[in-house]
Amino acid sequence: MSVAKVIEISSVSPDSFEDAVRQGVARASKTVNNITAAWIQDQQVSVKSGQITEYRVLLKITFVLED
Repeated sequence: MSVAKVIEISSVSPDSFEDAVRQGVARASKTVNNITAAWIQDQQVSVKSGQITEYRVLLKITFVLED
């Protein structure tokens, strides 16, 4: 039997939502083992002078707890 835990993280990219997700998962995996899934809970953009300046995602990261 395995038990999983879900944490919430925020990630930002100047390029795209996809890049923000990739960076968030990559960063989380440096300190969290056994990541099995990531769910995008929310997306936002920052706008300055009518242009998108950054893409933000709120991620729920699922990982299996070790015995």
